[in-house]
Amino acid sequence: MAFVVMPDHVHWLVQLLDDASLSQVLKTVKSSSAYQINQHLNRRGKFWQNGFHDHALRKEEAVIEAARYIIANPLRAGLVGNVREYSHWDAIWV
Repeated sequence: MAFVVMPDHVHWLVQLLDDASLSQVLKTVKSSSAYQINQHLNRRGKFWQNGFHDHALRKEEAVIEAARYIIANPLRAGLVGNVREYSHWDAIWV
């Protein structure tokens, strides 16, 4: 639903399908992205840290608020003066 790639971490807002587990989704994403990144950088080995931090949203109205928080991370980190200046984010509402 929304994501931002920061210099040293990723924020990602997802809606899981009924039969998907967050652990399995992240395992797949980490595995395939590590392979691609390592190929691009001509390196081998571990890319991502083990584990992840998650937070479940309980109210539907909190989804857009969470997405705004996620995409504003580069602004809060002082990487840009305007979110539109940062190219490594997207959200389904844009």
